[in-house]
Amino acid sequence: MNLKHVYYRVYQAGFKLVMGTNLFNWKEPELLEGAGSIRRLPEFVKSKGLDNVLIVTDSVLNQKLHVLDSLYEEMDKAGVSYAVFDGVQPNPTIQNIEAAKEAYVNHNCKGIIAFGGGSPMDCAKAAGAIVTNNKPVSKMTGLLKVRHKLPPLFAVPTTAGTGSEVTLAAVVSDEATHKKLPMNDPKLRAKYAVLDPELTVGLPPHITSTTGMDALTHAVEAYIGRSNVANTEDYAKKAVKLIFDNIETAYADGKNIEARGAMLKASYYAGMAFTRAYVGYVHAIGHQLGGYYHVPHGLAMATILPHVLDYYGETAYKRLADLAEVAGVKTTGTDEEKAKAFIAEVRAMNERMGIGTGFDCIKDEDIDTIAKRALKEGNPLYPVPKIMEQADCVALIKELKN
Repeated sequence: MNLKHVYYRVYQAGFKLVMGTNLFNWKEPELLEGAGSIRRLPEFVKSKGLDNVLIVTDSVLNQKLHVLDSLYEEMDKAGVSYAVFDGVQPNPTIQNIEAAKEAYVNHNCKGIIAFGGGSPMDCAKAAGAIVTNNKPVSKMTGLLKVRHKLPPLFAVPTTAGTGSEVTLAAVVSDEATHKKLPMNDPKLRAKYAVLDPELTVGLPPHITSTTGMDALTHAVEAYIGRSNVANTEDYAKKAVKLIFDNIETAYADGKNIEARGAMLKASYYAGMAFTRAYVGYVHAIGHQLGGYYHVPHGLAMATILPHVLDYYGETAYKRLADLAEVAGVKTTGTDEEKAKAFIAEVRAMNERMGIGTGFDCIKDEDIDTIAKRALKEGNPLYPVPKIMEQADCVALIKELKN
């Protein structure tokens, strides 16, 4: 191991030590669960002493699909005032987040309801951070740079994938540089969450599959990494089991409430796992493809995951063997056999759900820069089983190029 790798491992060990302490509030959010639970949210908000909130969502959910109509109706009944910011873009930009913050301030709001997938969640978290910290997003990207806690945040996921309702992360896009800038701080975690499977019933099959594989990536990267702390292994295993048991049912039968609910809970568990144990190179590379080519995050995670697991090789066999047993993929044989069976099943699941093996958008002239940016994100922070060098990352990205 060279000196650079030693530094990375020392850094990761120190970070694990900090994340494993009680310096931060790792309490699970207060949950409203079950079909129709969104209709209980307004009275729940009111019970927290709030009478005026900003709802952060996107225009498709709000204006095209009218998914929020029942929430608005119950807000009016409960006497809770609200303003709506539905301008969230996929991969929200700094300007997008500033606009949400202005809506919060202009309407004198006291809390935020984040309603949607990962993008509304990220936008709401970042906007809340601007409100209470009084500094631009660019000064809070990175690790532990959010000094003051956010306004009360209620997270309502409409996809079963990001786990953003429990994570310490928000990802901001800089349109000028094509970079995705992660914000990572426990203060970004929502205090309250609603897991209502009815809100995910209308998801198209390809969104169901890719967001579900995003959740699987969270659980796998957390479990095979070197920073597991109290509870994270258990959360990751629960998530993997639920996903393998339910994702293809939810994909094939979108109205199956039981499968939808199980996937929401899997995403929640996976979020609880990776928000402390962290992720790895699947995310580091995927973030760059999102920033460069607007590849949807879930699709990037699903496609990249087996390639990175192959790269880790024997350094991840034992941990992947555990997950193979949990998922019921292979319960006998050597660790290597079980691990390879697990990776093969991930590829097979992708194929059965129409997820490809690579991307047409990757340009040869971009690969070196994408790799550099991925490794800058991943090293030294991500506690991966095997440290990746520039040449390794370039080779892997070339594998992803159709």
